[in-house]
Amino acid sequence: MADTLSFKQRLLGLQGNLFNFACQLTSNRDAAQDLVQDTTLKVLDNEAKYVDNVNFKGWVFTIMRNIFINNYRRQVRSATVIDTTEDLYHLNLSQESGIDNPEGSFAAKEISIAINSFADEYKIPFSMYVAGYKYSEIAEKMDLPLGTVKSRIFFARKRLQGILKDYR
Repeated sequence: MADTLSFKQRLLGLQGNLFNFACQLTSNRDAAQDLVQDTTLKVLDNEAKYVDNVNFKGWVFTIMRNIFINNYRRQVRSATVIDTTEDLYHLNLSQESGIDNPEGSFAAKEISIAINSFADEYKIPFSMYVAGYKYSEIAEKMDLPLGTVKSRIFFARKRLQGILKDYR
């Protein structure tokens, strides 16, 4: 009981530091408060997993950082649009890339052309990976073994590096 109380007291003592770190990560006071709350709940749920000789503050901050990263990835995935049109009409539309110089837009166009030259078995998993999907999610969506997805992404990356070797 004394260990549990000490654990909770240490966690409560870190709330101010956690909030400051959450503000740095989110740049939004309300989002920072939500992140602190999520972190506190996660730490309390995983109290049994804490090993006493581990840096408590570092452990808690790592949990917060991981929660932030996972939430960010989830937001990116939910904002990702998968083009299911036959000729990839939506992917081939010119879009504002945010690149101001002509060389940058040329490079982006070259990369896009190179990726579109891949066979679908390489292009689709590679595009999903670049969009933020995890290997396991790609394997599940494409109904492929995990190793196959990893190797296809690896070979697509190597091929892309070979095609675009002049841009390094």
